[in-house]
Amino acid sequence: MHYGHFDDKAREYVITRPDTPRPWSNYLGSTEYGAIITNHAGGYSFYKSGATGRFLRMRFNSVPLDQPGRLFYLRDQENGDFWSTSWQPVGKPLDKYKSTCRHGMGYTIIESRYASITTEATYFVPLGQTFEYWRLRVTNKSKRERKLSLFTYCEFANLWSTFQDLVNLQYSQFITRATLEDGILGITCNPNFDFDGQDLTSCNRTWMALSGTPLAGVETTRERFCGPYGGYAAPDAVVKGRCSNFLGEGDNIVGGQQADLTLAPGETKEVFVLLGLGTVKSHGWKTVAEFGNPARCEEEFRKLKASWHAPLKNLQVETPDANFDAMINTWNAYNALITYSWSRSASLVYNGERDGLGFRDTVQDILGATPLLKDGVQSRLELMLTGQLANGGAIPVIKPFSHQPGKEPPPPDHEYRSDDCLWFFNTIPAYVAETGDIDFYSKVLPYADRGEATVLGHLRRALEFNLERTGRNGLPCGLAADWNDCIRLGYHGESVFVAFQVRYGLDVYAGIAEKLVQPGEADWARAELAKLDEKIQKTCWDGEWFIWAIGQDGTIYGTKNFPEGQVYMNTQAWAILSGAATPAQTKQALATMREKLATPYGLMLCAPPFIKANPEIMKATLFNAGIKENAGIFSHTQSWAVMAECLQGNGDQAYAYYRAFMPSAYNDRAEIRQVEPYVHCQTTYSRYNVNEGASRVPWLSGTASWAYYSATHWILGIRPEVDGLRIAPCIPKNWPGFKMRRNFRGRLITIEVQNPHGVSSGVRSLTLDGKPLEGDLVPAGRIKPNSKIVAILG
Repeated sequence: MHYGHFDDKAREYVITRPDTPRPWSNYLGSTEYGAIITNHAGGYSFYKSGATGRFLRMRFNSVPLDQPGRLFYLRDQENGDFWSTSWQPVGKPLDKYKSTCRHGMGYTIIESRYASITTEATYFVPLGQTFEYWRLRVTNKSKRERKLSLFTYCEFANLWSTFQDLVNLQYSQFITRATLEDGILGITCNPNFDFDGQDLTSCNRTWMALSGTPLAGVETTRERFCGPYGGYAAPDAVVKGRCSNFLGEGDNIVGGQQADLTLAPGETKEVFVLLGLGTVKSHGWKTVAEFGNPARCEEEFRKLKASWHAPLKNLQVETPDANFDAMINTWNAYNALITYSWSRSASLVYNGERDGLGFRDTVQDILGATPLLKDGVQSRLELMLTGQLANGGAIPVIKPFSHQPGKEPPPPDHEYRSDDCLWFFNTIPAYVAETGDIDFYSKVLPYADRGEATVLGHLRRALEFNLERTGRNGLPCGLAADWNDCIRLGYHGESVFVAFQVRYGLDVYAGIAEKLVQPGEADWARAELAKLDEKIQKTCWDGEWFIWAIGQDGTIYGTKNFPEGQVYMNTQAWAILSGAATPAQTKQALATMREKLATPYGLMLCAPPFIKANPEIMKATLFNAGIKENAGIFSHTQSWAVMAECLQGNGDQAYAYYRAFMPSAYNDRAEIRQVEPYVHCQTTYSRYNVNEGASRVPWLSGTASWAYYSATHWILGIRPEVDGLRIAPCIPKNWPGFKMRRNFRGRLITIEVQNPHGVSSGVRSLTLDGKPLEGDLVPAGRIKPNSKIVAILG
């Protein structure tokens, strides 16, 4: 079932049917002033933190999921009929009400047509500003004059702390006040405290203005605007057609404003809501004076789109699969950049409990942003490196606005996770390969708690952290969690997944040391790798697949001898990615994944599900079968299977796995997946659950980064290396080829791959600007601006 389509030229997803299975959302703003909006204008706004800076309220897990938000209501003054300019919350019958929502990069446009009145509402946050625009155009499509009343509505948080605002009502309901100063609403929490006009972090003050039309009235409390029983679908002020001009003190302060519009046949009127931080005096008046006009709004909108579109030009593709192109050229890239910015702190699901940058999440998120962002990646990497402790572990969350390298307290021993710093071995080499900045390894950075080291030294401590914490079989301990948060192996249980990560890290470290001409470091890593290989082969192969873990009581997880979770996808993929698996083991492990884990919607993380396993160790037992870590389809891990198949040259299988979890592949059957068909999600229900195929937790997921990386670097196979650009595609055999336009170290180049022989991999010939090259590596020094690389497979 179609609910919309991709407009590739405009870089928009266009929702043409508003009754989507769930609200479909988008992000506005920046890491300073952020906002979320849905196709029904639902959502919220926040300053720096979704947890402690949320000033525009939305109620989580309500019905619908996204209300209230940023609402416009229209009321016909002649007959009393009323509607919202987004389908919800009024919800007029869809045979009479038409709605289109265009989600773009950093903006959303919602159009409607009802009773011969059309509207276009555009929502965005201007670059570098701490306010948001709601621009509304209202057009009379009838042949007679129309008299309408326009109402705005949003709810301001009584406390910017999300949790306190929603639960501490005996306090938060009595600390707010609304004022009206020269037609601008002022909203204040703790109004008796002075505000110097500068520090927005703790000001707890917002303002809201209506521009472009006279203000006819205001209603500043939810209790009066909605009434005790009216709700958002039929609020009292709209039903009655008037606001009382009451200025609230306490209860729930809202942005209810009224304007009366008279439109001749064919006439359009344009009005603006500007809503921002600070007081009316400190910020409101001057912002409205400068930005509250149509020309400035249009200029800011144009600048915003140009800013978001610019990084996408660094990597564009043209393949035989239009759905794949839509994701890589716009939506997967955008998804990766949003996740890079917000980690897991603010969405329709993440409601403010998580704040700051999750350590291992963010290190992986950098991977997807690296080809797109030419500024900022190094500073983000350095920030994460300063979250590593001197013992090689990491603090679990970095809060960028308060982080103090060298002074951060280490977590308690039982909170260390075994995989945290091992993700550096994926992300840092990718950054160095992208930029060619091999000197980055020699840069000295502090640890979180004490001391300092070069980046190479940080990497060695990451390896030593795990090599120093091993179990009875000599494998790394799982600690509080490896990648999987649902297994508690502690200081005695062993993680086979982390063993493969360490092996991968040792191999990468040895290569870096050799490149830096540090043979002693390379020898150390090779010696440790050889010892680890021996332990892996002795302990981890179960005959047909690699085991998952060994509990501190000796219980083996991920074995045919244990009735639940017999096969674990991560260890099969990472045995191959790390180089630990022999050729025979590789072939068998891949076959096992296809046979026991593959579904039409992606690979299950494990199978069968856990029902009776000890929940003190295997916390996946707490989940229903067939979702998340309990035999669900965990989207984050899908790319690892894709990459493992690519390493073996299995392009058809790799692409089949990729399309199984690619959002755009479900655009024509969106009722199955339910969440947005333009962004990745965290998890999908598997065949062990009655909700099979339905996906959950969209937007903020490690999936975005890894999906982008696996598609561009492994399926398309255009991989930067320190010495140049590796051309090693692994594509479906029926693809005749593809093209890529890519920024490589400041030089925009074209890569064309031709597949006349119908193969998946193997470069038969390679040319750079018409001159033949040996092998499949294009030397960096020979690549010029506008160079063209042509690779013929065969």
